[in-house]
Amino acid sequence: MSTRGNRRANQGILFVLSGPSGAGKGTVCTALMRRELGLHLSISVTTRTPRNGEVDGVNYFFRDKAEFERMIEADELLEWAKVYDNYYGTPKDFVASRLAMGYDVFLEIDIQGAMQVKRRFADGVFLFLVPPSPTELQARILGRGSETEETFQLRFGAAHQELQQMREYDYVIVNDEVEHACNRIESIIEAEHCSVKRNLHLLEHW
Repeated sequence: MSTRGNRRANQGILFVLSGPSGAGKGTVCTALMRRELGLHLSISVTTRTPRNGEVDGVNYFFRDKAEFERMIEADELLEWAKVYDNYYGTPKDFVASRLAMGYDVFLEIDIQGAMQVKRRFADGVFLFLVPPSPTELQARILGRGSETEETFQLRFGAAHQELQQMREYDYVIVNDEVEHACNRIESIIEAEHCSVKRNLHLLEHW
């Protein structure tokens, strides 16, 4: 499939990818970005301390707690959460400015965050990534090598519950192989740009 230019003539589209633990969201997202489709990966804002090599505005927008809480109060975030005493969120302005310039924005996030985004930005396209089978999901969780029997059962049980959220999404992508999953997402991106609701402006020329 051919790659596209960096921007569209009309409004860009927000694509939100999420799914259960073990689905391979990060791996698929990284592979998709390598395809040079002109997608802009959304950058999160966080209150945690930068790690070695991380750059503000590239890896994250690093802000202090007071500033983050001001952003919450000012409704400047599409979604946010507090994880182990640190805040994480998606800034509205970053996403909106790039969409307005015609760029597609890609957001890889957990299910709870995706549902927050859906309530605030219903025009987004929501993609649900799933492993090909329960057996494969078990293998992926165990393959991390850091799970005890107790933590495995907790993760597997949580993933089973998260799978029930699939009904809230627009598309489901089976991640049997990373390249196949990326092909499916690329096809969805192209189809969304060809949808009637996003091309009504063409009627102005007829």
